[in-house]
Amino acid sequence: MINLTLTQSLLACCIVLLIGRVLVSKTPFLIKYSIPEPIIGGIFFSITTLFISNYFNISINLETSIRPSLLLLFFACLGLTANLSLLLKGGPRLIMLLMVLIPFLIIQNAVGLGLAWLLDLHPLMGLLGGTITLVGGHGTGAAYADRFADYYNLQDVIPLSMTAATFGLVLGGVIGGPVSEFLIKRNPKILTSSKNRSMVQAEDKGYNATPSIDEHTKPTSPAELVTSLTGALIALVGGGYLAILMEDSSISLPGFIWCLAIGIIIRNAGPKIGFNMNDKATEAIGSLMLAMFLGLTMMTLDLASMSKIAGPILIILVVQTIVCILYTVFVVFRMQKQDYEAAVMSAAFCGIGLGTTATAIANMQAISSRHGPAPQSFIVVPITGAFLVDIMNVIILSSLLSLPFIGAM
Repeated sequence: MINLTLTQSLLACCIVLLIGRVLVSKTPFLIKYSIPEPIIGGIFFSITTLFISNYFNISINLETSIRPSLLLLFFACLGLTANLSLLLKGGPRLIMLLMVLIPFLIIQNAVGLGLAWLLDLHPLMGLLGGTITLVGGHGTGAAYADRFADYYNLQDVIPLSMTAATFGLVLGGVIGGPVSEFLIKRNPKILTSSKNRSMVQAEDKGYNATPSIDEHTKPTSPAELVTSLTGALIALVGGGYLAILMEDSSISLPGFIWCLAIGIIIRNAGPKIGFNMNDKATEAIGSLMLAMFLGLTMMTLDLASMSKIAGPILIILVVQTIVCILYTVFVVFRMQKQDYEAAVMSAAFCGIGLGTTATAIANMQAISSRHGPAPQSFIVVPITGAFLVDIMNVIILSSLLSLPFIGAM
């Protein structure tokens, strides 16, 4: 048995992230569907250690005590990039997207719970096959799975949540484009009537489908990184304090929500007192924290035991994909005025409903590069996917978790 120290474990994690980057960059399928590098690298490590354990009888144990802090720092950074002033730019489409998103969150969890009951699984497994991993992604999935493991002693719940989030990310990227193309071909007039109007709006209002070149190439200074890290650590410490303070109260929320909330407050109130942060620096820190967390999580996978119980989760995901397609075609597209922007936003909704905001934006970019710009969609979707959907998701999940047949937490 080989027991790695914290420093050695972090070194192994960094090597795994580099391996994941190489594997993703060399595999067209992984590039196309934006599979996270930590997931691929972590799975590679788990397969390697399984081989070493089976053939050489050597087990490798990692020191992962830092993992919860890494996850909380990610959510703190997520809050620090939530600019509430952008909400005013979304307009009616933002309101309408929220109106169709809230019922979808409820439906997706209901489908997960119903299938869990049919498959004789714990109700919490149904929620893991619902908005926890599909809308919430790897970060939210890991946060709730970690809690479920502590409170209910569910075995292999974290690996299963990572599996569900990964498959959801792939499925969200696979169906987004075809669904949007189906809607456009089914309604050919929207392409010609909306294309010119979108281009005019983009020119008049200064909307951009993608960030400017300067935004990408401008280097981030050490001072900006330190400022963002300071804000993240304040949110981490303050969120931990609030979680302890509210532990025995009637309000039961996961600890990461408090870090997210404090991050949002700092981001929007900080500039008024001269505390300004660079979103690019904050996003870089948050991405690193999530990558390290996912890397350490995936490196501790027990692939042998996980393979025995992954089947039911995959069944749930297939049904959820069908539900997402039907809901997008018959509800989202119709509620969004059935125009070209609605078709682009439908592609994004598939990404949000099954994958991540990054998947949603990738879907929109694929459609807009083929048929023309959709400026409103590129404002509304990032705002919704960046933090509004997480807030709504937590409220709905907290309500469901308080139900007697699921178990109050």
